Amino acid sequence: MRMTEDGEDSSPSQPDGVLPRGAPGGKDPGVSSDKRPVNPSTEDNNPTKLIDTLQFPQDVQDQSNKTSLYQPRPPLLPKPPALSKGGKSGSMEEVRSRRLKHSQESLTDPAETGSSTDSLKEDSTVTGVFTLSGAATLRNGQGSIVGPLLTPTGSPVFRARGQSLSEYERRPHDHHGDPAEQRGRPFKVRLSPLQPSGPLPALEQTLASESLRTANRIDRDCVDYGIVPGRAGPERLHLHRNLSDSRLLDNMVLDNTSVNSMKSTFSVLNPIRPRDVRNRSFLEGSVLGSGALLGAEELDRYFPERRVGIYIATWNMHGEKGLPNNLDDLLLPTDSEFAQDFYIIGVQEGCPDRREWEIRLQETLGPYYVMLYAASHGVLYLTVFVRRDLIWFCSEVEHATVTTRIMSQIKTKGAVGIGFTFFGTSFLFITSHFTSGDSRVYERILDYNKIVEALALPKVLPDTNPYRSTSSDVTTRFDEVFWFGDFNFRLSKDRVEVEALLNQNQGVDMGPLLHHDQLSKEMKDGSIFKGFQEAVIQFLPTYKFDVGCDVYDTTSKQRTPSYTDRILFRNRQVGDIKVIKYTSCSMIKTSDHRPVIGMFQVKLRPGRDNIPLGAGQFDRSLYLEGIRRRITRELKKREATKDQGSSTICSIS
Repeated sequence: MRMTEDGEDSSPSQPDGVLPRGAPGGKDPGVSSDKRPVNPSTEDNNPTKLIDTLQFPQDVQDQSNKTSLYQPRPPLLPKPPALSKGGKSGSMEEVRSRRLKHSQESLTDPAETGSSTDSLKEDSTVTGVFTLSGAATLRNGQGSIVGPLLTPTGSPVFRARGQSLSEYERRPHDHHGDPAEQRGRPFKVRLSPLQPSGPLPALEQTLASESLRTANRIDRDCVDYGIVPGRAGPERLHLHRNLSDSRLLDNMVLDNTSVNSMKSTFSVLNPIRPRDVRNRSFLEGSVLGSGALLGAEELDRYFPERRVGIYIATWNMHGEKGLPNNLDDLLLPTDSEFAQDFYIIGVQEGCPDRREWEIRLQETLGPYYVMLYAASHGVLYLTVFVRRDLIWFCSEVEHATVTTRIMSQIKTKGAVGIGFTFFGTSFLFITSHFTSGDSRVYERILDYNKIVEALALPKVLPDTNPYRSTSSDVTTRFDEVFWFGDFNFRLSKDRVEVEALLNQNQGVDMGPLLHHDQLSKEMKDGSIFKGFQEAVIQFLPTYKFDVGCDVYDTTSKQRTPSYTDRILFRNRQVGDIKVIKYTSCSMIKTSDHRPVIGMFQVKLRPGRDNIPLGAGQFDRSLYLEGIRRRITRELKKREATKDQGSSTICSIS
């Protein structure tokens, strides 16, 4: 403390020698400099650590060697208790030590009870002996000299960190020199750091407080599809990197709460820096990876794991005019937690009104998706929907058709293909309808060969890997190829034997049944679908059912149940396509075929802006009509619910 000439205390509330918490160079009380908990019992007996903690400025030592011409009067102090009781008269230094002792106890008592139990303990610690020149020597409890220590004259030597008082205040000590001279010389007191009363609670792994999690919760619709339940480790830390700038996150503490707070403040969209807008030239065909719209930076921001979700559905509609009342079971199965990024729907023998079919698809998928492209070949329909926020990374879309009929005017058999590039990965989707008939395997192989040779894709889009492409096979000119449809391959068994196998397996193990599958046999022989794969089939045959029920064909033809509807895939790089689900949709019964659906995760690669970009093109009129119908349907449901709730039944007794 600092005294004025009149003896008044002019020191601020903060003790001298202690930097406030958060100040530069200041230490947080209760935390040791070596980031390890301090044990008071062990540090008291360590003179070396005591020497490390007792440091004073050099200018104070210089003042101790100079004679002060003016000696300020000491402040008026209360009468010591020892004098009032007739005991020995204590020095003014002892009174000052006693006052400092009580202030130290109040600061170090975590419970703020003022207890001095810890300060009264007598253990083997180090005491200070002061000399006339201001130097001090340290002695242990047995009186042996430990070593010299430079301190200002009259300054108490505090004990090691972790206790409230110095040994100088607790034990008798020897003063050399005039006490009045020692009182007149200024000195600074360094208070010992506060220590926690018990062990600190363990920190959470993500440093995220519960209040921030609640305040900055993000809409589940904006969460990336790649969050798989049960996934732990670094993969879950990518949870929010898809919607925030990767370079910005590199300079931040890696905790989800910080990222959520940023997104909650600015929006779900990633923040854009002005210099990025200046440097990037998206539509000029830049080949620089750091500035390309389809480059690695944008890809990692939207897809940290560089995998995109693909949902494929194939269905032979049997030419029915009436569509199912609800297509949710076809596109949005309840056992899937997340929707996918792309929805590709292929239809054979489609309904007469193709536009109505597309509107129904848009109505089902809702405002989150837009129709990127749609193509048809007679009654073959192929439609591609994409999440609306990903449409900017798609190239222009191309399509081509092939008919396998002798008369080209009849367009019931053949194929339609759609190709485009997403970031730096090229995709090809083909839906086809092969020749029907139990024994017409050779004709179906001819259909396949004609399609791979005649499907003229790509047209303008550059080939991402021309060295692995062949002119005789369209499937070699794209990175990822999905081929699906009604291939019409049957089971080479009669109806009775097939039903017996179905009754034995009950839809669990289809291996014994697939031994007689024509398509599986031809693929093993290499005569069809070269390089293609198929996921494991664990569902019942999808053909042929009586319309509206789960009974196989009961007509006079008694057709054998077969796996006519299939989804196959091919990739240039091994492991690019990962199967998530492969099953049939048994809830839709308006046709003699059951739809087959597949969910896949496909590896993506960064691209360059030297391709014809789609620039956000989609079918706007279809989007608006689908949303209008969706709203109208919801309003009708609410009105029906309201009418039911307001209706009453009156009875007359």
